[in-house]
Amino acid sequence: MKNLSKYIFAAMLTLGTVTSCSDFLDDSPQGVVDQDKAFKLPNDMVNSAYAMLGDCWYSYPFNLWPYGDLSSDDCLKGGSGTTDTGYHPMEIWSTMTSTPGEFDELWYRLYCAVSRCNRALLSLEQYGDSKLGEEVTKQRVAEVKFLRAHFYFKFITMFRQVPWIDENVMKNNLQEKTRNDEFTYQELFGKIINDFKEAYDVLPEMQKEQNRVNRVAAAAYLAKCYLTLAYGDGYEATNGYDHINKEYMQKVIEYTNVVKNSPYFGYLEDYGDIFLPEHKNSKESVFAVQTSDYKDDNTTFGRANWSNVLNGVWGMWSCGWDFHKPSQDLVNAFKTKNGLPEFDDYNKHIDYPVNGQPTTQKWDPRLFHTVGMPTFPYKYEKEYTLTKANSRTPNTYGYYCSMKEVPQRSKGETYNGSWQAFAMNDYVFRFSDVMLMRAEALIETDKLAEARTIINDIRQRAKNSVDKHIAYAKDQCEIALYPESYFKDKETARKCLRWERRLELAMENGRYFDLRRWGLASKTLNAYFATEKNDVYDGQTYATYLKDAHYTAGKNEFYPIPYNQLYYVPGLYKQNKNY
Repeated sequence: MKNLSKYIFAAMLTLGTVTSCSDFLDDSPQGVVDQDKAFKLPNDMVNSAYAMLGDCWYSYPFNLWPYGDLSSDDCLKGGSGTTDTGYHPMEIWSTMTSTPGEFDELWYRLYCAVSRCNRALLSLEQYGDSKLGEEVTKQRVAEVKFLRAHFYFKFITMFRQVPWIDENVMKNNLQEKTRNDEFTYQELFGKIINDFKEAYDVLPEMQKEQNRVNRVAAAAYLAKCYLTLAYGDGYEATNGYDHINKEYMQKVIEYTNVVKNSPYFGYLEDYGDIFLPEHKNSKESVFAVQTSDYKDDNTTFGRANWSNVLNGVWGMWSCGWDFHKPSQDLVNAFKTKNGLPEFDDYNKHIDYPVNGQPTTQKWDPRLFHTVGMPTFPYKYEKEYTLTKANSRTPNTYGYYCSMKEVPQRSKGETYNGSWQAFAMNDYVFRFSDVMLMRAEALIETDKLAEARTIINDIRQRAKNSVDKHIAYAKDQCEIALYPESYFKDKETARKCLRWERRLELAMENGRYFDLRRWGLASKTLNAYFATEKNDVYDGQTYATYLKDAHYTAGKNEFYPIPYNQLYYVPGLYKQNKNY
């Protein structure tokens, strides 16, 4: 791991009425903070750790969209062609090695974030009580433990075997002597869980400064950790439905119960509102990385979402680079028959709706909130209707575009220069995501009726989400609630749950990680590659490059340890299996 003892503090994250830190940012020499002086400002050190939540860029996106979406059956890379960025191996898997710079940047930046957290903890240990008081210090420690666990959850999700660098390792300057195989996968998860549990035990249900982490967000993360561990060790041969740990599933139910019963969170009434910036901190948002618009925070450029800077639509925005393109397989998955999913037949034929031309093929309304398609308004605005000209390379990536992570065109961007960026929060947990985790655990603990109620509540919200934003597609929408017969046996109930997670959370950066958890990645992705390479839209073929794609179980479940990290301190880190 690269030496993290030398770094420059970024601008502090604004958290309501946070103490100004301009007294040391103006010190000479410019751009460098004296470590001893910084450590004497524990609250500012905590703010510095918070600031890392959004300290991302398209080559190291902390929301992991290239690794959770491009790598799945939901998404094609997009851009000007397969060589545009280093993300092409993530969508075909067969050419993946440890050398892409994007792996190395993400690893390094995540450890910078961990380093910020560890420094904040050391500052709080030394100066917290005297500067902040015992009670505030206890809460700030819990907040920083949450943040460190958040970054480590991303780390272990990506790379599986990672070195555990905590404040004691840093205090003793052992960063470059700490191996990545010192702890097992399960033991690393245990450490992450311990950090979240400390946060859960200390933090209030809601903070006065609402952008600080809270007990409910910690409960959601604990549920996610136990849900992941409940299926096994992540590799298909020893992971999936044959390896269910029901005690862990019961933990999922217990922690999601905290979210379910909180008066602060719930389903937003219209699905489309969830992805409009004016609703970004609604009751649907259990935990999100915050952004801001320059008009709101009185800064030059605002606090943009730099992870998604590539994902604006070509020709719609001045710098729309047209990445993150929905697949035909995903569009087909929204098909309904008598209002219910076509589980077995959805992908037998290529279909897509055309605005104003309803057919007998009907669709789940969430399609029109998720996927931008020619002839339909872009993010509900008819004056910005999409055409086939809004695709940068249709012969490679087709004509669909992603809509959730961008604002409406009329609202503009928070930064527009050589790059373009938007003030769109990154959801880490939405309420419906947490409830679907709960439904998943309920199914595995034989409480199928309660799981059906949750899933049908989410479908009912989708059914109610037509008139406000997508009335132009009303004649093409049909969705029904699952009858009791679909939840009489566990296998059918699982199928309903998996389908609902795909549709509800489509293009939200987690599809591949779901497939891996269920032990279905190789079966699902290799079947997807076989059909998606034959894509056609209005006579235009595309996605033919997927003829070279193949997912190898026993290897591809996790991403390789970056080459540069393996050889920064030779022999310190061990590569993941079969890379």
